[in-house]
Amino acid sequence: MDNLKLDLNCDMGESYGAWKMGDDLAVLPFVSSANIACGFHGGDPGTMRKTVAAALKHGVALGAHPSLPDLLGFGRREIRLSPQEAYDCVVVQIGALAAVAASQGARLHHVKAHGALYNMAAKDRALADAICRAVKDVDPSLVLYGLAGSELIRAAQNAGLRAAQEVFGDRSYQSDGSLTPRTQPGSMIEDADASLQQVLSMVQRQRVTTQQGVEIEVQADTLCLHGDQPGAALFAQKIRAALEAKGVKIATV
Repeated sequence: MDNLKLDLNCDMGESYGAWKMGDDLAVLPFVSSANIACGFHGGDPGTMRKTVAAALKHGVALGAHPSLPDLLGFGRREIRLSPQEAYDCVVVQIGALAAVAASQGARLHHVKAHGALYNMAAKDRALADAICRAVKDVDPSLVLYGLAGSELIRAAQNAGLRAAQEVFGDRSYQSDGSLTPRTQPGSMIEDADASLQQVLSMVQRQRVTTQQGVEIEVQADTLCLHGDQPGAALFAQKIRAALEAKGVKIATV
């Protein structure tokens, strides 16, 4: 197990105005990468500035977390955009966070799409290509985080981008490798021990058991921890401690 390495990423900076989302400051000590909202589903200029500063303080890599233009629905509603419209949305959001990072003497490390945009692009190659083209045109050194084995990963590789295959410990999987939609029963794994077992299986064995009871292969480069779930900080601490006890090194991709 000594050669195993895993990046722990967390979606954060999603508070907006008077609305507070997640417990970012408590989670940051346990992760290696932060996916920071860029204003289209959550986040505002001040929140972006504060989240970048907090991540830098903890030595956590900065990532843009672009979304569909859906502030009211928190980016979780499917909105059909043309590839050009998706490209434009992603360029603007990466650019906004890159500017915030630059104002603090830092650079972005990666890009991870949020919510419905992420899940749609995991299956829609044209949409995945548009996202990857946007990332490459802004900064070809950025790493593209995408669902393991999905069209996002294939599009990134085709575009010549570095790709990090992402897995989830608190979400159940379907037999095609997709995540169970949040609207369906059993989509979220709420038991911490069950989640930990799924994570260890994906990291140590490159396998995950789907909702249908079938084992499928999965490559785990980075693990998503959701900062807005109840007890997020304790969950992150427990997952990190368990992985390190198994000899897994926690480090940015």
